Amino acid sequence: MSKVRTIDTHTHILTLETAALLTKAGAKVTITPLDGENATFDVSGVVYKPFPTGGFDIARRLKDMDETGVDVHVLSASPQTYLYNLDPELSATVAQIQNDQMAKHVAAHPDRFMALATLPLAQPARAADELKRVMTQHKFKGAMFASNVKGTNLDDPMFEPLWAEAEKLGAFMFVHPNNIAGADRLKAYYLQNLIGNPLDTTIAAASLYFGGVMDRYPKLKVMLAHGGGFTPYQAARWEHGWKVREEAKKNIKTQPKNIAGRFIYDTILHSDKTLEAMIGLVGVDKVMLGSDYPYDMAMLDCVAHVRGLKISDADKSAILSGNFEKFLAGMAK
Repeated sequence: MSKVRTIDTHTHILTLETAALLTKAGAKVTITPLDGENATFDVSGVVYKPFPTGGFDIARRLKDMDETGVDVHVLSASPQTYLYNLDPELSATVAQIQNDQMAKHVAAHPDRFMALATLPLAQPARAADELKRVMTQHKFKGAMFASNVKGTNLDDPMFEPLWAEAEKLGAFMFVHPNNIAGADRLKAYYLQNLIGNPLDTTIAAASLYFGGVMDRYPKLKVMLAHGGGFTPYQAARWEHGWKVREEAKKNIKTQPKNIAGRFIYDTILHSDKTLEAMIGLVGVDKVMLGSDYPYDMAMLDCVAHVRGLKISDADKSAILSGNFEKFLAGMAK
């Protein structure tokens, strides 16, 4: 296939400068390089490692992008720094610091970076204000946020101001798992990530749908991380459930059709066959390139992975950038 611009919609960043600013503000975030490849990442005493160098070093990120054929990273905050449990003022400050830092990276490398905001999601009205600020001031494309807030699902009425503002702005709203359900049973074998992350994304998607959020805001654009969790493969079960259970009808008054097609999905499935199956289930227009750079569960070969699929060149181009560029064109109108 011919050369097309490639846009990775799922990447994370937290530079040393940003960590220092967060610590100065009171959030206590430190990154301690271990060697040329990794660091230890400490957020208020909770340690994550290894944190790859590309997560905090811009030069290394650009090198990795070049080596893997990625033209553009859509930057977002590291999930460890969502910090919704902080004091409201500090939580809002943490979000603003990270967003302003990402804006600096985009300004320094406008041909290589775009950005999605992080939000003080425990305060939905303030989150809506921050979303509006960064999309108008810094031309951010939307926001990435957690699949729940301190155990509260995303269909809770408190989030209505955010959904309303997101639809009004035409924002790209990316759900990323965090604070996963069932964590007490997922402590072994890295199951908190292997199973917990896709599980919590699925809970978020089902809550948004059955809570009526997707109906109340029909123009809302919601992306689900890591291939949507279990959503594409179980959505037909949800549709059947609406037929046979009154509980499912509470906020949805007509028979759901193609629930899976109401969301957007990244390509992080670690399998050609699984990704091809998902494309068949949801439609190629609902799939966008993603890597989860720089984490250990990332697909750093995301471009090569898509180019190797048994689908048409036109469909490959749509996934590599065309679908996201259509979204950007829609924002410009």
